[in-house]
Amino acid sequence: MRIDVFTIFPEFFGQVFDFGIIRRAKLAGIVEINVHDIREFATDKHRMVDDRPFGGGDGMVLKPEPIFAAVEHLLGRSEREKYPPSTRVVLLTPQGTPLKQAVSKSIAEETERLLIICGRYEGVDERVNETLVTDEISIGDYVLSGGEPAAVVLIDSIVRLLPDALGSETSAENDSFSDGLLDYPHYTRPAEFRGMQVPEVLLNGNHAEIEKWRREKALEKTKLIRKDLLEGANGEM
Repeated sequence: MRIDVFTIFPEFFGQVFDFGIIRRAKLAGIVEINVHDIREFATDKHRMVDDRPFGGGDGMVLKPEPIFAAVEHLLGRSEREKYPPSTRVVLLTPQGTPLKQAVSKSIAEETERLLIICGRYEGVDERVNETLVTDEISIGDYVLSGGEPAAVVLIDSIVRLLPDALGSETSAENDSFSDGLLDYPHYTRPAEFRGMQVPEVLLNGNHAEIEKWRREKALEKTKLIRKDLLEGANGEM
């Protein structure tokens, strides 16, 4: 997969993609990540990428011209109806579809070329949404100063789902939210720590009992913390 990020603060990303799973995926050729400065695609002498909103109001709005030019520079076109089926252009915005595991999974499985536009200020000119963007995504019901932190979250959630990125075919399948539930509790050595014991079921080697225990604990935790997830879970309390 190739990922291109458009931002007015390329320095924000620095070495953020040079650690852990993303770094290994890059070195293995599983993913390629490029960061582009939107200002490089502005044509006026001041490299302006924002302006005041028509109709008045607070703040500034990202202009359409440099964003259209940036997308056209990479794709050769700026109409989403003409993109190849495996290409997606994502705008990160508080008004977008909530980022869920299923969204990341869909992008990881169906996309070869991913362009990410980091929103900023009061937003982006609506003509970008109407013409360029295939998906508007939000990482939560809160407002950030810009889409850069959200881009890191989105990319991390996608890359770890790419084939061979984790080094284990089942690692991602067992993550929280993969089956609609929160993850079950995890324990490691020592079996006893300050009087706290690891549950005996995890020590007896009976894999059927272990899987049953994990399922029950995942359901219990989800019911306690995120009851809203139970409607979509593959099981009932």
